[in-house]
Amino acid sequence: MTRIAAHTPASFLYLAAKADGGRTLGLRRADSERHLAEQLRRDRLVALRTWKMPAWAASTPKLKLKDHAELNTQLAQLLGRGVPLVEALDVTAAAVSEGTKPIVRRMREMVASGTSFADSCQSAGVFDRVTIAVYRAAERSGDLGGAAKTLAATSKRQLALTGKAATLMIYPAIVLSISLAVSAVMLMVIVPKIGEALEKANAKLPALTRTLMSIGITMRDHWMGLAVGLLILITLAIMARKRIGEAATILSRRIPLLKEVVLAQESARFFTVMAAMTKSGVPLSDALGTGSQAIGHPELRQQLTTLRTRLVEGGVLRNLIDNVTALSLPTRRLLIAAERSGDLESAFESLAADLIEETDRRSSRLLAALEPALIVVMFLMIGSLMLSVMGPLMKASGQAFQ
Repeated sequence: MTRIAAHTPASFLYLAAKADGGRTLGLRRADSERHLAEQLRRDRLVALRTWKMPAWAASTPKLKLKDHAELNTQLAQLLGRGVPLVEALDVTAAAVSEGTKPIVRRMREMVASGTSFADSCQSAGVFDRVTIAVYRAAERSGDLGGAAKTLAATSKRQLALTGKAATLMIYPAIVLSISLAVSAVMLMVIVPKIGEALEKANAKLPALTRTLMSIGITMRDHWMGLAVGLLILITLAIMARKRIGEAATILSRRIPLLKEVVLAQESARFFTVMAAMTKSGVPLSDALGTGSQAIGHPELRQQLTTLRTRLVEGGVLRNLIDNVTALSLPTRRLLIAAERSGDLESAFESLAADLIEETDRRSSRLLAALEPALIVVMFLMIGSLMLSVMGPLMKASGQAFQ
C-alpha cells in the first residue's frame, strides 16, 4: 500500500433535518460538502444548509485518552477474533463516543479504498506519533490486533498517570477557591457590618481593622465593576492558558517534592511508550526517537535524544545508559542488565509499571504534605479577617462589662 500525505479535513457548520421532523445545528469535519452529507445521512440526518468554516475558526480535533483506549480495545477484540479490518472499523464506529464516530468512519472509508491503516490514522490528524508508528510496524509484522491491544493498555496506563496529576492539581485548587470565596464574603459583608457597629459604639479600631473595613466597603459598593474585572481576568487566563500551563510546568520541576513526582511521571510515560513500541517490533533507535519526543521533562528528553544519536552513530547501549543521569541508578542498572540479556522489552514493561506505582506513592506523600500547608494558608486568609473583627469586638465587650 502506498503512503499518502496527511490531509486535514475542513470544518463545516450545518443545519440538518432529523427523522422526527426537528432541526439540529452542529459542527463536523469532512473532506467536502458531499462527504459531510454522507456522514449526516448515516446518522439519519438530512443536510439543509452547510457553511464551510474559515481555517482560523476551525477547531483542531482532539481525541481524548479515554477515546484512544476504547478505540484500541474494540479493535483488539475484533481483530483478535479474525474480523476483517473494514468490518472491525464498522463495529468500532458504533461503539465509540459520538465525537469519535466521524473519525472512525472516515478511517474506515480510507481503508476500504486501499489506504493502509497507519496512513488512515495519520490522515485523521488526531493520533500521536507513537500510535502511528506502532500501527505502521504492526502492519509490516501482520499483528494489528496485538498492536491495538498494546496501545489500549498504554492508553489506560497514561489515563492512570493523568488521573494522579489531576488529583494533585484539583485538591489545592478547590481548597484555595473555597478560602477565597469565604474571605471575599467576610470582607464584603461581615467585616464592614461589625466594624460599623463598633464605630457607633465609639470603640477604638486598630489600623488593620480600619484598613480591611475600607477595602470591604469599597468592594461592596463596586461589586459590579469587581465582577466585570474578575470576568476579564478569567477570559485573559483562558486565552493565555497555554503560556500559563507552560509556566506552571516549569515551576513544577523546581518545587521540592513536586519535582520528584513530575520526574517519576515523565519516566513512567517514556517507558510506557517504549514498551508499546518495542513490543510491536519498532526498532530500538526509532522507538527512542519517538519516545523521547513524548515527554516534556527537558533534562530527561535531552539526555535520551543524545543517547539515541550516539546509538545510531555506533555506540554501545549499555555504555550510553549510564549517561542518562536523570533516571535513577537502579533504573539504569536494570536497563543495562536487560540489554546484556537481550530482554529490553520486558524491562520497559516492568519499569513502566514500577514507575506508575512510584508516581502514586510520591503523589500520596505530596498530598500529605500539602494538607497542613493548605490549612496554614486558609488560616492566614480567613483567620486574619476573623481576628481583625474579633479582637476589637472582645475588647468592646470587656469594656461594656466594666
